[in-house]
Amino acid sequence: MASFQIEWKNSALKELQKLPRQTVTRVVAAVDELSGNPFPQGVRKLVGSEYSYRIRVGDYRVIYNVFQNRLVVEIVRVRHRKDAYR
Repeated sequence: MASFQIEWKNSALKELQKLPRQTVTRVVAAVDELSGNPFPQGVRKLVGSEYSYRIRVGDYRVIYNVFQNRLVVEIVRVRHRKDAYR
């Protein structure tokens, strides 16, 4: 399987900067793993979207789009689970 390129939306980077440092480290590690396998164990497809998925990182959710034709994983949102789907 080919390696996927990770792209961060500016809004996701801003959300990441607001998180506690320890959480940022865990989120970045989880996102880096998506380059090898964009569908790890525990991934969920979001209802109503063709490309959107989410992974859990503790109490936080990383919402991302997978474009298999371009081999790109686009990180859309990084939020606490209570705010992730609003």
